[in-house]
Parts: sequence; C-alpha cells; structure tokens
Amino acid sequence: MITLDRIDIKLLELLQNDGRISNIKLAELVNLSATAVLSRVQKLDREGYILGYEAKLNPELLDKSFVVFVEISLDKTTPNALDEFSKAVLTYPEIIECHMVSGGFDFLVKIRCQNMEEFRRISGQVLWQLPGIRETRSYPVMEVIKESSRLDLKSKVKKS
Repeated sequence: MITLDRIDIKLLELLQNDGRISNIKLAELVNLSATAVLSRVQKLDREGYILGYEAKLNPELLDKSFVVFVEISLDKTTPNALDEFSKAVLTYPEIIECHMVSGGFDFLVKIRCQNMEEFRRISGQVLWQLPGIRETRSYPVMEVIKESSRLDLKSKVKKS
C-alpha cells in the first residue's frame, strides 16, 4: 500500500466528485503535467484506492424512488449459515446493499423499488427465499435526507 500525499488525496476528491473529469482538467487543478497525473491515477487504481467508475442514476426517473431498510435475523449464525446467506444475497439485484451488523439482528439490507406493492413482491419472492431467515423488520423510508457514497478525505491530508 502506498502512502498518499496531498496531491493523491486531491486527485481522489476530484475523481470522487466527477468520475468523468478529463486528465487534462485534473492536471490543471493539481498543477502537474497530464502525464504525471495519469501515472498517479493509474497507481491509485492499481493499489485499490479507486474501485471503479459508475454513473449516479436518478431513481425518480427510473421508478426506483421507494427505499426500504430491512433488518434480518437468521435462525443461526454459524460461519456456514452466514456465508450461505451472504452468497445468496449477491444473486438478487433488488437488494442494493447488505451489511452484516452486530446487535439485535444479523444483517441490514437496503432495497430500492417502485412502491410498496413492489416491495411486498420482493419481500415474498426475494427476502423470504434467502436461506436461514428467522425474522425480518422493514422500515419504509418517508424521505431521503442525505444519501452519498462519497468519503470524507480531509482527515487523510497530513498537516505540515
């Protein structure tokens, strides 16, 4: 793993804000040559700091504005049961996030769909088909206040 300097952090911030920014524009913004910037971005990519690039789609226009969080408890939490559940979740595109958590339940799942009717279908045809489910609790979202996949990189900048 490489040690990130302030230019690497700035490049990551710029790319996080606009994954389509040109190499020339990046170079201008960090005061380096386009060749040097390309080399740095390729290194950040190779080292795993950049996981990929994707477009952020408008869920309203694509009939996916209904968000539901679901707490899932399994019958048992043996390593095999957890692995079997985790592998099964990966096969369902309706589930857009799944996190194993500690506390009163085992997994927290995020689903985006068209409406409550579609969620009811997903609940029966997807969630309850997952292996080892004992109980679910669903929380339909009334309003999304903040939603982001951007990381705060300010703490990575070294004070000099």
